[in-house]
Amino acid sequence: MPVETKERLADAITRELGENVYLCYQCVKCTSGCPLADEFDLTPNQVLRALQLGEDERVLKSKTIWLCASCHTCVTRCPHAIDLPRINDFLAMEAKRRGIPSQVPDVALFRQVFLRYARWFGRAYEPGLIAEMNLRTRQPFKDMDMGVQMILKRKVKLLPAFVRPPRLVRPVPQKADTIAYYPGCSLHSLSSELDHSTRAVLKELGVELYEPKGWICCGSSPAHSTDHFLATTMPMHTLALVEQSGFDQVLAPCASCYSRLKAAQRDVAQDPELKKRVDAHVGYTYQDRVAVKSLLDVLEERVGLETIARHVKKPLRNLKVVAYYGCLLTRPPSVTGAKRPENPTQMERIVEELGAQPLDWSFKTDCCGGSLSLTRTEIVLNLTRRILDNARAVGADLVVTVCPLCHVNLDARQAALKLDQPIPILYITQLMGLAFGLPPHTLALEKNMVDTRPLVQQLSSQ
Repeated sequence: MPVETKERLADAITRELGENVYLCYQCVKCTSGCPLADEFDLTPNQVLRALQLGEDERVLKSKTIWLCASCHTCVTRCPHAIDLPRINDFLAMEAKRRGIPSQVPDVALFRQVFLRYARWFGRAYEPGLIAEMNLRTRQPFKDMDMGVQMILKRKVKLLPAFVRPPRLVRPVPQKADTIAYYPGCSLHSLSSELDHSTRAVLKELGVELYEPKGWICCGSSPAHSTDHFLATTMPMHTLALVEQSGFDQVLAPCASCYSRLKAAQRDVAQDPELKKRVDAHVGYTYQDRVAVKSLLDVLEERVGLETIARHVKKPLRNLKVVAYYGCLLTRPPSVTGAKRPENPTQMERIVEELGAQPLDWSFKTDCCGGSLSLTRTEIVLNLTRRILDNARAVGADLVVTVCPLCHVNLDARQAALKLDQPIPILYITQLMGLAFGLPPHTLALEKNMVDTRPLVQQLSSQ
């Protein structure tokens, strides 16, 4: 009688992902840099060792594969660039396939609810997501104070959008100063400050934005940790839309969207079979003619520092600033192409051109726990406090960022942290707009949760 044996997870990971867990020699750099290592039951290096030893059940029943924030610190620092976040995604999917319940049920629920709304509406529906998560986790009043403040500041769109990719896309007449613009779901809701200030500043700098009709959610972290094909097709719908519209560049201001678009491009380029399936699903043969650009890329490469400096009307003298990049703008470098993934300096160079003083600090690319914001808020508060404490410790007057998820955590959660002295969190475009002399309402500064009026008055009196 033939004996059936299960394929070891280590072999399945090599076959499905091309990742060799046996390359790990336990240098522990992954665990040393992991911001959540203390929250795990298996540290990152222990996950890899357990896979090497064939302890598959132990790994599939761990909390680690569900709590990983996908900050990519581990893969960036690994001597062999082992993509542990992607491995964790695979393990979570495998656990679900085998009927092994999640050891962190709230995280599994969040992924399910997020993607359900994205399927229904075409885009994330943040109010519905938050309300359902609070009800189903029996915490109906969680973050109630923060939510009320967001509604009062008109940061929240209470009704969902209903969007589907168009069946027929016609090329758009091209202009030299126009670039395609993919705001992503957050910029149409909780992070509309970034949308308003980006449009205002780029208009001032002579860059016109074209937002294609029918773009859909990129899938964010719930997609890539649930279904790799889904995580690829969601961004590719938008990339196909941009390419069919005739653009060779698309600006993705949201760091998460930027990461997902870049990752989808890489995956279809490296896997011809995946590309065939994605093209068939999207209904278009993607030609890979679109370059995905972050906001900092556009400001530095397309606009240029000299042009930014020429538009400064109110130099931000005597202002000390720390630049917070977060995880996904630079990591992993195999996706972003960043030459200095752990010490980027693009924002600092812009800050200098505005007349302010950029400060060195220790947390510019540390994780704020964005993907865990609704499920493990206590972890997010701890990470956020560390970041803000270090900003204050080096003498910063404010923090600038470009990531919507980071901005929500650093700005909106300061009230819960009960800090002695709140610190303003501005998008880099809001800071640029002030230096350009644009009115505060044009930059949506009234939507920031930490009051920005004292800062504006300080700058006006200089």
